[in-house]
Amino acid sequence: MDDSLSFESFLKGARTAAQKAMDDHARGEYDEFALHGGVAFERLAKAVLVSKNPAYLVEMRNGNSDMLLYLCGDLKKPPKNVRTVGAMEAVGRLRSMGLLSQDEQLDDLIALRNGTAHTTIGDQAKTLLPALAENVEALLKHLNQPTGVFWGRWASAIGAAVDKERDEIQRDVEIRIKQAKHLFEDRFKGLPDDVKERALEARPGLPRSITILDSTKLLALISTMSCPACGALAQVKMRPEVDESAEKALRLGELTCQICGLELIGQDEIQAAGISSLAVPPPRISWSAEAQAAAEAERRGHGG
Repeated sequence: MDDSLSFESFLKGARTAAQKAMDDHARGEYDEFALHGGVAFERLAKAVLVSKNPAYLVEMRNGNSDMLLYLCGDLKKPPKNVRTVGAMEAVGRLRSMGLLSQDEQLDDLIALRNGTAHTTIGDQAKTLLPALAENVEALLKHLNQPTGVFWGRWASAIGAAVDKERDEIQRDVEIRIKQAKHLFEDRFKGLPDDVKERALEARPGLPRSITILDSTKLLALISTMSCPACGALAQVKMRPEVDESAEKALRLGELTCQICGLELIGQDEIQAAGISSLAVPPPRISWSAEAQAAAEAERRGHGG
């Protein structure tokens, strides 16, 4: 039988496409993620089918008897048009065998890959990584294939995607942190080690904090802290805990790293990243006479 129809060929192709899909997802190229993710799952599904019986690859339409004979070993010369079952039919056969469960999100991923879904691909594909990870895991378990080999450097991110002990935000943030780490490594791939070290090197002394004010009210404080993904200095924004009053504590609400691209927005994502809420007293602000006069005029204008 043609080597391209062998179990090893399908498995290798699935592995290559799956790792490309993860690279795409990390870079925010969700259209490409849908393409490579769909290809990866189709090839893995066919690897399972051929491992059970090569005849299970036969497309039943159009009287494909020569293909059936060829895959069963009773026709030495391959047919002129070598056609195998499509992705959705392959998935359907695996479900009939009890090797896969019904999963609308997996069906959506394949539809996006095939161009049959009536939606903007990137909008939907971004959320389909857990579905891909869970269904791939089911088939790898049946094949007794190691997850680490299949996903390569993305194995730990996939582990986070299928971790049911964590909520959706925790899984999403852990995946994004791992993605940012890999993008950081990719950025310096092939460059001398000292280039990366200089990027990570703490600047002499922390930058001065920047306060954002409105009259005599403190709106935000911008500073820096170590990025949880790459360790470089990331910009953080802190806001008053309850309202804009300068008497309230400040809490970290946003983190942006220009080196690896990690972004965390809101208390839920900050805490999911394992970062303390960092409640701190606001800085003491010395107001000029002009600022005090302006604040008093504003208060009187509002009938205070």
